[in-house]
Amino acid sequence: MFLRILCFLPLFFSIILAATATQWRSRSIYQILTDRFARTDGSTTAPCEPGYEGFCGGTWYGISQKLDYIQGMGFDAIWISPVVEQVSNPTRAYHGYCAKNIYSLNENFGSAEDLKSLSMALHARDMYLMVDVVPNHMAFDGNATDVDYSTFHPFNDRSFFHNVCFITDWTNVTQIQQCWLGGEVNPLPDLNTTSPKVRTEWNTWIRSLVANYSIDGIRVDTAQNIEQSFFPDFSKAAGVFALGEVASYYTQYACNYQSFMDGILGYPAYYTSVWFFNNTQALSYNMLYDFLNTSSLCRDTSLVGEFMENHDKPRFPSYTSDMSLVKNNLAYIMLKDGIPIVYQGQEQHLNGGTDPFNREAIWLSGYNTDAELYKFIKQLNAIRKLAISKASSIVTSFLTSKATVVYYDAHNVAFSKGPAGARVLTVINNNGAKAGNYTLSIPRSGYTPRTEVVELFTCTRMTIGRSGNLAVTVVEGKPVVMYSYSLLRGTGWCGS
Repeated sequence: MFLRILCFLPLFFSIILAATATQWRSRSIYQILTDRFARTDGSTTAPCEPGYEGFCGGTWYGISQKLDYIQGMGFDAIWISPVVEQVSNPTRAYHGYCAKNIYSLNENFGSAEDLKSLSMALHARDMYLMVDVVPNHMAFDGNATDVDYSTFHPFNDRSFFHNVCFITDWTNVTQIQQCWLGGEVNPLPDLNTTSPKVRTEWNTWIRSLVANYSIDGIRVDTAQNIEQSFFPDFSKAAGVFALGEVASYYTQYACNYQSFMDGILGYPAYYTSVWFFNNTQALSYNMLYDFLNTSSLCRDTSLVGEFMENHDKPRFPSYTSDMSLVKNNLAYIMLKDGIPIVYQGQEQHLNGGTDPFNREAIWLSGYNTDAELYKFIKQLNAIRKLAISKASSIVTSFLTSKATVVYYDAHNVAFSKGPAGARVLTVINNNGAKAGNYTLSIPRSGYTPRTEVVELFTCTRMTIGRSGNLAVTVVEGKPVVMYSYSLLRGTGWCGS
């Protein structure tokens, strides 16, 4: 009887410790490309040339030794690369998205004990672990016509896969969900996830992975390449928060996936915001259209993962070196609805372009905690946590209240988030640093008339007008964040 109880303990504890969507809502995530973040030897000089496709030596142990650096920015969750065994070709295997055996770990990243230790170290700091998973496909080194299905574990037979075809029309849902990614050489054989056998295998695997390594959340790669009916059982088997990658421009299409899993990555917002913020001539209206569409079409905007960079897209500074534009984009993704996600290296203002040049080794930056954006991201995380804590005693929380646009023109947008009495007003623009200083008149700020507010970056205090109007000074095109001064008492903010 005692042995039977022991057999159930891992599952029992995974249920107790499982982080729900509600718990993830308050988190902010630091995305890590495991091979490029931190080495076991702690080196900050080990070579890893920009654009190099191969292993540079990042490990789970290395991550565990740099949690002070991550937590120092205010992050309370990390998302790491897929953890399973990869194909032998290092140019495909270093990032983790080319699986060969899902029941074996990627030894280049470390041992099972290293991954467990990382999870334990995070939990000791009240931080969450999100692991990337790839149920859409496996990977093969060679030609698509010569795939040796017996090399895959556990999907070791051709019957587990769709027939060979490659996606040529990204508007054709059937192609997207049934054809293969990759190419004729080095393809990504597409699993037939409608098969009960395939689904059962994935559900068994994800349940064991989460339990064995005390994982708090999963990011589901290429979710749009899988039929939506796959996800309810898969998510239930995981028992933790599931965030899907639906890399679509179309808000309605992307938001629809939230009917089948907890959250999605905010790709529609990514496309419109990057377009707006990297070009001082761009107008705000496309971004506003997406802002309103997401608010109305997504089931729960508080569970949308908002980002401005990742390992698949060019870094924002590859478009522009204007620091004011970078800061506006950061303020937008971190203070609107959703779970903010920052990709490793944003805090160091790295400027790699398309993949693989956007996958730089972070250790070569020396993990500089005095970097301008490291400190700015720390401020944004602190503002978000302040707003969450001060609204916690109000029926409608900061997290579940929807952000609303209170002012816009061609190049400026002001949005308010939070319950009445505890709102954060964020003013963003794409005018750039060369715009100098100017005053923006916001007729309806959302604050009660005569309320004293403070700008949280400069600690400038001002009073809301009789009709709720507010005059905001924008300095060198930087974002502005306003908050009720009375709520700062005892927090240490702005000398309170």
